[in-house]
Formats: sequence, structure tokens, C-alpha cells
Amino acid sequence: MKRFRPGVVPTVVVALLLPLLVSLGFWQLSRGAEKSALLQNYAERRAAEPMASTELQHTQDPAFRRVRLQGEFDAAHSLLLDNRQRDGKVGVELLQPFRDHATGLWLLINRGWLPWPDRRTPPQFTTPTEALNLDAWVYVSPGATFQLHADPDSNTWPQLVTAVEPARLWSALSREGFAYELRAETGAATYQADWPVVAMGPEKNIAYAVQWFAMAIALFGLYLYLGWHNAKEKHHGSGHESTQHV
Repeated sequence: MKRFRPGVVPTVVVALLLPLLVSLGFWQLSRGAEKSALLQNYAERRAAEPMASTELQHTQDPAFRRVRLQGEFDAAHSLLLDNRQRDGKVGVELLQPFRDHATGLWLLINRGWLPWPDRRTPPQFTTPTEALNLDAWVYVSPGATFQLHADPDSNTWPQLVTAVEPARLWSALSREGFAYELRAETGAATYQADWPVVAMGPEKNIAYAVQWFAMAIALFGLYLYLGWHNAKEKHHGSGHESTQHV
């Protein structure tokens, strides 16, 4: 009966790598499930009727909820969120403070995406000066907390940023404001107002999980093959030596 002889080094490598590959596969499956739940939650809340702005601050879980606003934009303190792409084109998203008349609360409204093909000239946009009625929805990032990579105390506006933390902006402007970004629904005051909820859909996570599991199976299969192959060579070598001694 053949003995299994994989060797010490292959055994150590497999003992280290196999649990890692399997855990990465299950982690990707978990991330895919989380994103599926997020998208389902997003779809349900986006289908609901907009809430009044007076309810917004009292909502414990505001993510992706629609809200109806009436107020005006502050054109003097615009933020340009850099490194945003649409259809392979580079650009920025325009975010501006919006004062809601019903509550007096300041909200940071994302008015949508603007192309920025030539970095030598600033992006061109206009801001409505009259009071507006608009619907928006609360965006809460599923990833890391936003950090404001700009100096909100600067007198140079609009400011080019790579990420946004509304609460810090309100503090710098000495205003009472809502802690999350709101994304305006397509209308007269918006530019290209289409955003993915997550950068990578759950199907990508499932595909990555399959890859990790496939690598784990391949590694374990190679380990088994190496063990039996070494045992076979050892057996043949022992038989050859016995023949020479006869």
C-alpha cells in the first residue's frame, strides 16, 4: 500500500495558503450578500414617496431615503468632487450647499456630473438663483468614512476635493447642516445625475469568490498529486535497490 509523502515544505505552504484562499472566497461571498441587501434596500427606499424635510433629522437610518426640499443654493461655496468618470470620460461632480426653507437646515446637494476634459480650464457650471423645489435622496457611503481633502477655510472657491465630509464643511462655515450628502434627482437644477450605489456589483464578488475557491481546489489537488507522486517514486526506488542486492 502506497504511503502519502508530500514533503515538509509543500505541507507548510498548503497549511498556510489553503485556509487563506478559502477565507478570501467566503469573504467575497459575504461582501456580495451585503451588496445585494444594500441594492434591495436602495430599490425599496427609492420607490417610496419622498419624506418632508422636517422628518429628515429625526430619521435614524436616512440612507437612500428620498426627501422633498424647497430652498435655494449657495453658489459661493461650491465643491468639485474630482476623479469621477462617466462612459470613460473624466469629470467632476458638483456639490453645493442648499438651505431648506422649512427647517433652516443646510444640506450638501450633489447636482451631478460635469465633464472636465481640459484641466487647464475650470469646469463650467451655473447655479439657479431663485428658490427651487427639488427631490433628492440621502447618500451614505457603504465604504470608508468620507474625509475632506481640502481647506474649507480657504477663500478660494470652488474647491477641488477628492472626497467630502459635509459635517466638517458646516463647521468651517459656521452653519447648522445635515451630516450626509444628498443627491438630487434628475431635474432642471441637475447635470448628469446618475450614480451607481456601489462601485462594484455583487456579481463581481461572486466571480472573485469562485476564483479564490478554484485556486484553493487547484492548490489542494496539486498537493495530493505531489504526495502520491513522491510516494510512487520512493516505492520504485526502494524496489530497484532491493533487486540490486539480490
